[in-house]
Amino acid sequence: MIAGLRGILEEAQDSTVVVNVGGISYQAFVPASTFQRLSPIGGEVRLHTYLHVRQDTMSLYGFATAQEREAFGQLISVSGVGPKAALTILSTLTPDNLREAITAGNLDALTSIPGIGKKMASRLILELKGKLAFPQPSARAPLSPLDAEVIAALTNLGYSSDQARAALGALPTDRLLDTEERIRLALRFLSAG
Repeated sequence: MIAGLRGILEEAQDSTVVVNVGGISYQAFVPASTFQRLSPIGGEVRLHTYLHVRQDTMSLYGFATAQEREAFGQLISVSGVGPKAALTILSTLTPDNLREAITAGNLDALTSIPGIGKKMASRLILELKGKLAFPQPSARAPLSPLDAEVIAALTNLGYSSDQARAALGALPTDRLLDTEERIRLALRFLSAG
């Protein structure tokens, strides 16, 4: 099982990326939420991956967070939901928003996803209710001065502390970013969610 990739981004088109890891290039399909957080071509990327094996093909799916990968695995376990539909769902809803919609039985939130009708939304609620429990980070660690600046900037722009912390958690950890770039990427994450 390929659980993750860390390497240089060679290509990024629509929902497909190619990552070079030690001289071997891997193609992975990604949701829009992950695609928007990618570094530029030639930059280093880290993806949590899911290897989907069928009789005739093997496909690799990449995600910015372990929560997205876990949600993907749960979604494709539902009868009638394939990898393409699962990517569409995760391109529309964050894992937390998906869990909230399923827990609340919110058909409207689920049917707002392209390609998901009432029947499929009802099946998602029925089969996944109580199953979408993602590992939560342990108690909040003290913030570094750089992280505190990002949180302060985002809360000053009107985002809640929880939203700001979620955006902070979505920032790439594989490279050093200055405060301005961290704020820019955090805002991109918040506007995508």
